[in-house]
Amino acid sequence: MPVTKATLNDVPELSQLVNTAYRGETSKKGWTTEANLLDGLRIDETTLKSYFDDSNVILLKNTDHAGLITGCVYLEIRKPRLYVGMFSVSPLLQGQGIGRDLLQHAEAYAKQLNCTTLTMTVISIRQELISWYERRGYKATGETLPFHADKKFGVPKQPIELIVMEKNV
Repeated sequence: MPVTKATLNDVPELSQLVNTAYRGETSKKGWTTEANLLDGLRIDETTLKSYFDDSNVILLKNTDHAGLITGCVYLEIRKPRLYVGMFSVSPLLQGQGIGRDLLQHAEAYAKQLNCTTLTMTVISIRQELISWYERRGYKATGETLPFHADKKFGVPKQPIELIVMEKNV
């Protein structure tokens, strides 16, 4: 299953994937759901489209043999770091190595871009997700951030704090 750069034509499919991976009933079929923590969309098509106008943003997608997008990741160059976000795998396909493959491609991109560190934010109470990243070499920096106040990425059902995790490459 190849990992390639997403294009503007992929926006509707990316939106569907990301939103079903994080929110709603379908997300509960996977282990990365945030449906119990947040309401609303994880991302809208307008925001996704705007990423293609930003030269510091790269969206990678994983596709299956039929060409359907099964996973994606948002990468933003913040030299000397590469920020990793919107990391999504279809809830029905989680546990099959798609996420691991996408992270490996993100790390390869970091090296190509001369970024020495990958950085991300993770909801602090998502211990199973934090552990998954730790097994892949990411470490909590000790820095915490508030969840997005503008509700652009969802409406919290409870107070949410983000931890910063990093990995040197």
